[in-house]
Amino acid sequence: MNIAFFLLPKNDVVAVTLDSTLRQTLERMEYHRFTAIPVIGKDGVYVATVTEGDLLWYMKNSGGRVTFENASKFLLKDVPLKMNIKPVSIDADMEDLISLAKVQNFVPVVDDMGRFIGIVRRSQIIEYCERFVTRDVSVPKN
Repeated sequence: MNIAFFLLPKNDVVAVTLDSTLRQTLERMEYHRFTAIPVIGKDGVYVATVTEGDLLWYMKNSGGRVTFENASKFLLKDVPLKMNIKPVSIDADMEDLISLAKVQNFVPVVDDMGRFIGIVRRSQIIEYCERFVTRDVSVPKN
């Protein structure tokens, strides 16, 4: 099955750029109730995924320099990102997608040039797999 069937297109994905402020990033995550969102470069290339933990650890380790009140003065590009959320190519097979979904809430999808084109949510992959598990596999009675 082609993974494009599961794709949530980039226009429907909540994402930020490296030039987003911490405040913008936090507000987007809070408003949409997400714990992680993709980071997209100005050229449309998938850069990474930022998590709540990345932001909180950055603030904690700033020595009080970064607070919620002044978060609009700091850019996302200065935040070390701990998670290595890997993308897949739009041409990837389901095995690749399932393998990444085991350890990621969503899988970013890129084109041949590395440009971000959307995500596949883990919940969609689980629903896909559920169809195989819940099939009637009982042996017919004679």
